[in-house]
Amino acid sequence: MAKKKGVDFKSMEEKWKKYWEKEKIYKLDSKAKKVYSIDTPPPTVSGKMHIGHAFSYSQEDFIARFRRMFDGSVFYPFGTDDNGLPTEKLVEKINNVKSKKMTRAKFIELCLKTLKKITPEFVQEWKDIGMSCDFDVTYSTIDDSIRKLSQKYLLELYKKGEIYRKEFPTIWDVHFQTPVAQAELEDKEKESLFSTIKFKVDSRDLLIATTRPELLGACVAVFVNPKDKRYVKLIGKEAEVPLFNHKVPIIADSSAEIDKGTGVLMICSYGDRFDVDAINRHKLIPKVILNKDGTLMDGKYKGLKIKEARAKTLEDLEAKKLITEQKKITHVVNVYEKSGEEIEFLPTEQWFIKILDKKKELIEQGKKINWYPKHMFKRYENWVKGLEWDWSISRERHFGIPIPFWYCPECSEIILPEEKELPVDPVETKKKCPKCKKDAIPDERVLDTWATSSLTPQIASSLIGEKVRVPFSLRPQAHDIIRTWAFYTIARSLMHEKKLPWKDIVISGFATLKGEKMSKSKGNVVDPKKVLEEYGADALRLWASSPKLGTDLDYQEKDLVTGKKFINKLLNASRFVFMNLEDFDGKKPKKLELVDQLFLTKVGRLVQSVTDSFVKYEYSKAKQAVEQFFWSDFCDNYLEIVKKRVYQGTGEKRKSAQYALYQSLLTVLKLIAPIMPFVTEEVYQEHFKKFEKHKSIHISNWPKPENIEQKNLDMLSKFTKLIQILDDIRKWKTKAQKAMNSEIILTLLPGVIEPELLDDLRDVMNATEIKEGKQFRVDFK
Repeated sequence: MAKKKGVDFKSMEEKWKKYWEKEKIYKLDSKAKKVYSIDTPPPTVSGKMHIGHAFSYSQEDFIARFRRMFDGSVFYPFGTDDNGLPTEKLVEKINNVKSKKMTRAKFIELCLKTLKKITPEFVQEWKDIGMSCDFDVTYSTIDDSIRKLSQKYLLELYKKGEIYRKEFPTIWDVHFQTPVAQAELEDKEKESLFSTIKFKVDSRDLLIATTRPELLGACVAVFVNPKDKRYVKLIGKEAEVPLFNHKVPIIADSSAEIDKGTGVLMICSYGDRFDVDAINRHKLIPKVILNKDGTLMDGKYKGLKIKEARAKTLEDLEAKKLITEQKKITHVVNVYEKSGEEIEFLPTEQWFIKILDKKKELIEQGKKINWYPKHMFKRYENWVKGLEWDWSISRERHFGIPIPFWYCPECSEIILPEEKELPVDPVETKKKCPKCKKDAIPDERVLDTWATSSLTPQIASSLIGEKVRVPFSLRPQAHDIIRTWAFYTIARSLMHEKKLPWKDIVISGFATLKGEKMSKSKGNVVDPKKVLEEYGADALRLWASSPKLGTDLDYQEKDLVTGKKFINKLLNASRFVFMNLEDFDGKKPKKLELVDQLFLTKVGRLVQSVTDSFVKYEYSKAKQAVEQFFWSDFCDNYLEIVKKRVYQGTGEKRKSAQYALYQSLLTVLKLIAPIMPFVTEEVYQEHFKKFEKHKSIHISNWPKPENIEQKNLDMLSKFTKLIQILDDIRKWKTKAQKAMNSEIILTLLPGVIEPELLDDLRDVMNATEIKEGKQFRVDFK
């Protein structure tokens, strides 16, 4: 990166961050009748902010800042999500420990101690990008109050019969050794060997192709398609499994695809979700051979990890000439999003929230939310339609919100705490069974972090005495967590409130680098701290405002350079304007000059356009409109037109220019303030504060579209014509290699320009004479 020049961004930003905090600029107005409420994404405490955070959180802050000026009062709390696996792994890394080797109590104590130490610096990163949350109203998803709320809502679901405990082949991550929900899976392309292996039926070979030979010991059946003429005579017989020599039934099932592999399907417990379904449908007895850590249980492969067992099995099959064909393939597999490892299916007893019986309702209710952009609803709908399991909410970890249940070893009674006992950790609190008086066994598991994060509207409401309730005005979030955060929040709100959680949902894209999503594993993550140091928060935010709603944006340094230029130009233009407003009294003159009146009409039209864009969450359109107006209409044209009048003019004509300059610059500042909060505050405080009543530009009133009566709009073409003539003269001077202030004699077609605008044209283009002729012409003196 080049050396920093020009504006001291750091000092400017520090000054206004302290000012906003001291003056409580972003505090919710408790007396406000109308509140715009935002269900803010709580970032996961798992390390440092990355540029993707800065990208999406800046976008939601554009909306919050606009609504604060437009509506007058915004509820915009800040929270951190710190009871999940990423936080647990961060604590292990920082302290060089392993949670599994510590007692639960000791590890939780270490987590809370570590969080207390690192969270202030973590939250500061969000303040540094200019987030306008009320940081006095914050929460952590591991706070006692949030633990209590989360457990309270869990008990409510239990009493309604909406959650259940069941031993079931659960989606399992062997790396972190925890159950995983379907919503936490990602598709990943992986290379594998597709091996065709000899099974035996009577004395003949039955060839089966598989990518999971290490599961031969778990094979419980073989499927053939009932329409497959090659195998129809084998249905009802038994096949002998190679190496293990146990026999399994050959069953007719249409899930065996005739044209895939050999057409014969090996059913294991459990290779994938199809195996789970197949074993359930045919009531087969499972034969589980995997431990929770991904090692094999017994036999000659005992203790080997999955990939080691796969390699050794293939080696043994090859030695016995039981492989007829092998080929490398690339196929899509399910991986846990946190580990990137292929998931397994292991029978474990877990807690589930009923979701499958609500799929139709979840889709119909989802349609009632306003999705921005609209096509994002389809992702939600497709996800709900594709759900195959209820929501697995229990996790076998140490750090999280404890599941508040006990079990009776004698009568299997589930014992619940009273609400006044919450929050409670069953491991630390003893209970007796009310029926048989035996000591109850505590549930040692914790809740999936989404089981708490899905309650963010209720959590946020609880922070202010429930002054704000569902539905909130807005949920801003990225598209990759539609299947988790959006879906789960909708489900929980309908279950608990019988209401949708929000009216609108705005979906952001990703920040990419050279077209690829940034990730630590790829080593292509941009550190926003370095960007802030070099270019400042406003330039970063201006970059983040560039893409169309919901689309990804590639990080390119040239865009930050452009943002820096905009900031400098805004500061310089403001200084120029106020150099010529020293005697300005802030009052509107009795009569505005035509060019000033026309320009203020253009400003009014700009206000209309930008307001409409922000209301529709199209901040990129708002930014483009303001940027274009500022550079072209304001700086290149209007400032040049009125320069001589404010320098040398007198009386009402000068006052007219001063008034138009003041109003147009203030309007431009307000329109871009949601995107560029620091530089707009700097200009407002330095130049406008003495005339305006508000402590900050960010709690000033959003501009109203003025001077847009039809008679004014009908006259705008006159201003457009003036600008066209100016452009033509500039081109003429450039072609003749003359300076822009060189004197000219100008010939115009009759009636091409309003007579009242001739003086402005004369001043800006240094025309000593303007005359009429048969064609446009510029002559130099």
